[in-house]
Amino acid sequence: MGDVSLVDVSKQFTLRIDTGLHTVHALRNVNFTIRDGEIAVLIGPSGCGKTTALRVAMGLETASRGQVRVDGRQVHGCGHDRGMVFQHAELLPWLSALQNVMFGLEMKGMRGSALRDTAMRYLDLVGLKDSANRRPHQLSGGMKQRVGIARALAIDPEVLLMDEPFGALDAQTRESLQAELLDIHTTTGKTIVFVTHDLDEAVLLADRVIVMRDGAVQEIIDVPLPRPRGDLGVVRGMAEFAETRYRIWQALHQAPGAVH
Repeated sequence: MGDVSLVDVSKQFTLRIDTGLHTVHALRNVNFTIRDGEIAVLIGPSGCGKTTALRVAMGLETASRGQVRVDGRQVHGCGHDRGMVFQHAELLPWLSALQNVMFGLEMKGMRGSALRDTAMRYLDLVGLKDSANRRPHQLSGGMKQRVGIARALAIDPEVLLMDEPFGALDAQTRESLQAELLDIHTTTGKTIVFVTHDLDEAVLLADRVIVMRDGAVQEIIDVPLPRPRGDLGVVRGMAEFAETRYRIWQALHQAPGAVH
């Protein structure tokens, strides 16, 4: 199972500015549950709290109040039940692609022939088996992100958390990786929580879209598109795609807290 929940999660911190100390409420009573095997997308304007929510779910940030639960059990800090892919791949530059994937497995305690075999299997899953010995400076931006995805998947987490992983890529590479991510989801059945600013990306990938505003959940919108999604060019032309995209746009532009 791979359910992940944020239960009444709030996050605040204090900034020192010219006028004195100022309290920032990054998250306000956030509640949602991502179901096992679901792709859920968090979307909202910059500063709305979506990345903070993801980091709290991963254990990289501590909530001021509330709980993170995986399969119903409360978790504290990072754990191998959750893997994260960042906006930039954050690969270790002195290691090859294969060694970067092996690094996470070594941290989990894997040794021997299983270590290399497992890392190679996940590089193959993201289409980089032939680039296993390249170092990060020899990889394109899209290839680096594939290594980051392979590294996160290789530890076999219950939940994969992705913080705008395609945001810095060119449009063609981004569309290619969107299709690859959907193929990986079909193959692995992983629960995925994905942060983006892009409305099209949200609808293409998600089973549900969680719209956030001012640190709170504004609305949760079901995406009525079948799985597998198939040709994403065809999906973009579906009436359901356009209708869902417009509904998300409305939620992003209406008054905070209002639900149409």
